[in-house]
Amino acid sequence: MLQLKRDYLDQKVLERLSTLQLHARLPMIGSVSGKHRSPIRGSSLEFAEYRKYVPGDDPRRLDWRAYARNDRYYIKEFEADTNLRMCLVVDTSGSMNFAYNGTSKLDYARRVAGTLAYIAAQQGDAVGLYCAGTGFHKEIPPKRSATHLSAMLDALGAMEASGETGLANVLHETAERVPQRALIVVLSDLFIEPEIVRNCLEHLRFRKHDVAVFHLLEQSELALEFDRPMRFVDMEGGEPILADPTVIGAQYQRALEMYLESMNTVIQDTEVDYHRIRINENYDDVLARFLLGRTPKRHKGL
Repeated sequence: MLQLKRDYLDQKVLERLSTLQLHARLPMIGSVSGKHRSPIRGSSLEFAEYRKYVPGDDPRRLDWRAYARNDRYYIKEFEADTNLRMCLVVDTSGSMNFAYNGTSKLDYARRVAGTLAYIAAQQGDAVGLYCAGTGFHKEIPPKRSATHLSAMLDALGAMEASGETGLANVLHETAERVPQRALIVVLSDLFIEPEIVRNCLEHLRFRKHDVAVFHLLEQSELALEFDRPMRFVDMEGGEPILADPTVIGAQYQRALEMYLESMNTVIQDTEVDYHRIRINENYDDVLARFLLGRTPKRHKGL
């Protein structure tokens, strides 16, 4: 087992989540036998579906109970199991430095990403890392080994947030560079136009990737709870603005609601696994909900 020397990995959290597994929502293609569904039919123990018997099928796969109920011959098909490739895409733009009680969005993303990487590696899956910023670049393609995981966790620990976001470019590059189906996990505050997000997610889905998005926000971004004029600083390099929240509050709230409604429409249309998170939430609760939500439902027979 990996020696835990990274302060963003909490042994208690890992122990709490140790009974949960990371599942793909879509069939995966892998190079070794594993626990995830494959689009290729096989002979594993996970039932997939029935189909009618045709001459040439192996009669040993006939389901005689189905024949007794329907007086027809049916073949049982099973899913071939495979391993998962998980690619973590972490936004490292300047706005990810925004903090709650000393914990920045980037700190929160690092904890979520590191814990997911550890869980995936422990169940034999490949993990990779892509950093989405103009000030910090890193690309680690997914692999399966303790040495690779250690290098990836070191890269997570070294991440710094600065400059403008490079999320859109990195997501498009990830869609093309990851050659086989993968779970793409995006951790970002999504400070880009919703239609740009739509284009990125549609590209990833077109390439048959399973996509999960952790949309990280801080409470003061969702409600301007300041009662005096403030100097608002653009953490991605724009000009600062002096404004009175009591004057602009209603307008800000309308703009925020329009943005969130547009983002909801994008998520519904692209059918990605979306989680809007306030960074004051316990990240282990967030991950528990995420993992439980991906637990596959059992198939029912005829």
